[in-house]
Amino acid sequence: MTSFVIFLAIIVALILYAIGIYNSLVNLRNRVKNAFAQIDVQLTRRYDLIPNLVEAVKGYMKHERETLDAVISARNAAVSNLEAAKADPSNADAIKKLGAAEGLLGGALGRLFALSEAYPDLKANQNMMQLQEELASTENKVAFSRQAFNDAVLSYNNKAENFPNTIIAGTFRFELASFLEIQSEEKREVPDVAFT
Repeated sequence: MTSFVIFLAIIVALILYAIGIYNSLVNLRNRVKNAFAQIDVQLTRRYDLIPNLVEAVKGYMKHERETLDAVISARNAAVSNLEAAKADPSNADAIKKLGAAEGLLGGALGRLFALSEAYPDLKANQNMMQLQEELASTENKVAFSRQAFNDAVLSYNNKAENFPNTIIAGTFRFELASFLEIQSEEKREVPDVAFT
């Protein structure tokens, strides 16, 4: 009888331990979703500012239509990728596509700001300066939110991959989340170094 009670106590302890693992995985997965919601807020704000920026620039940069179209196109692609990622922030493919779209948008905005340097009246325009300041502030908030999201992903993935948690995660189909890495075209290019 005593060995049966001990056996039953061990089974109950193992079940409680498995429940604890499952609940902690759910909590961490929800932290990932919450952290992504913060990114969503900042990226949506950024996307809302871009059409205003383009409108402010249009009058000055009549000959730069290609650049303006590239910014709007990159913005629209980023918006659609954000919507896809928002549906499931732990979907690695959606997060990677969002990161790539953000990189393209950053590159297009960089080209726009570089071109705006050639227009002194535009640089001095109060509306343009305010929009640039708001975008810069939003970029900082995006970077902070992305770091919080990546920290939540790291905690979640570590918990899901550690043994014996991996057994529970696999049984209940806890998919690993993906980090949000926003790559800019400038970081991808290898600089030419020449010594003469």
